[in-house]
Amino acid sequence: MFANTQRRGRIVGGLAIAAVAALALSACSGGGDTGDGGDSGDGASTLTMWSRAATQIQSQAFVDTYNAKGGDQIELTIIPTDDYQAKVGAAAGSKSLPDLFASDVVFVPNYTSQGLYLDITDRIDALPFAADLAQSHIETGTWEGAKYVVPHTMDLSVLFYNKDLYTQAGLDPEKPPTTLAEFDEQARAVDALGGDISGTYFGGNCGGCMVFTGFPWIWGAGGEVMNDEGTESLLASDDAKEFYSVYRGLAADGIAGPGTPDETGATWVAPFPEGTIGVMPMPSTMLGSMPENTGVAPIPGIDGGESTFVGGDAIGISATSKNADAAWKFLEWTLGDEAQIDVLAKNNDVVARTDLAVNEYSEKDPRVVTINEVAGKGKTPYSLNFGAAFNDPNGPWLVLFRNAVLGDGSSIDADNDALTAVLGG
Repeated sequence: MFANTQRRGRIVGGLAIAAVAALALSACSGGGDTGDGGDSGDGASTLTMWSRAATQIQSQAFVDTYNAKGGDQIELTIIPTDDYQAKVGAAAGSKSLPDLFASDVVFVPNYTSQGLYLDITDRIDALPFAADLAQSHIETGTWEGAKYVVPHTMDLSVLFYNKDLYTQAGLDPEKPPTTLAEFDEQARAVDALGGDISGTYFGGNCGGCMVFTGFPWIWGAGGEVMNDEGTESLLASDDAKEFYSVYRGLAADGIAGPGTPDETGATWVAPFPEGTIGVMPMPSTMLGSMPENTGVAPIPGIDGGESTFVGGDAIGISATSKNADAAWKFLEWTLGDEAQIDVLAKNNDVVARTDLAVNEYSEKDPRVVTINEVAGKGKTPYSLNFGAAFNDPNGPWLVLFRNAVLGDGSSIDADNDALTAVLGG
């Protein structure tokens, strides 16, 4: 977790700078409704909300359930994921943001640092379950000591392993890897079955894939991938180099399935459900499409421990909303027991509260409990320049990873310096 909330850095993200000043005047803690344009005529408010397509199922479920209760209504607009940042930027420039808008949590710092969200520190802290919320989302949405967002949807990276293949390979199907070395050993044991079976698979040409599934190996060992300000890369550390070394061996020895070096992420999660992969880290949201006899485990650290990349979306109230109280009422409801259990848990989605990790639905599948519980041990990276550094297919992280894992690893230090140059702006 990132404890330092006094973060500074160059503002990026393509949002109009002129919009910052216009929006900042609205960004004060506890702002109430102005009553303009949001009243439906019966005392209830009609609120606008944006969400990206990647989280449409969960967002729509929240909105439909809330609207069915009567009273305030939410008008949800789903925006194509690839267009989302540009859409928010244009709306910020024209001061036409919706009352509520969600964001991929790694891009939240761009919005908080530019004053696009309302300060909701007091509202969050007053929640009786505030300490049980996914703190990685809260911390990533904290700017200069103030809190601006709450968790909306959760997506975690976890290990999936095929118990049938483990049994065939002479492995104990109830003992998944607890170290990076065991991951390597077990993948190799399954791969030895031959035929179309591979030990593992990964996105060798997908920066986002390897952020999501690679960073937890380092975090679980107690290491960090960046400094607290997100301006310096630490991905030339001994732990990072050990991670690269093991993956280099898996690729070089053919333990990783065919297509691994060229995998851009488009088909990254497809091979495992076909029953031909032994063990690999993937998004927790894939659980529903997995074969019945699939095991789930936390991603371990290099020599033990465990962690996860806490992804998904966070959500806040726009700084220009004229219906802040009604908007908070909706957000508070989404975090309550009813929404977390009957909307998320009922559909096998990860809950945003650690105190609800074990519930009437997760108890039916211990794998869901495992996923829910590891959420409290994970992290969300914080950097204003995260997208340019790590998600850009032409960015420095993918260069570092490919040179380290698919090359000879001789340029790790220099490639790490190039990554720092982008992070620091």
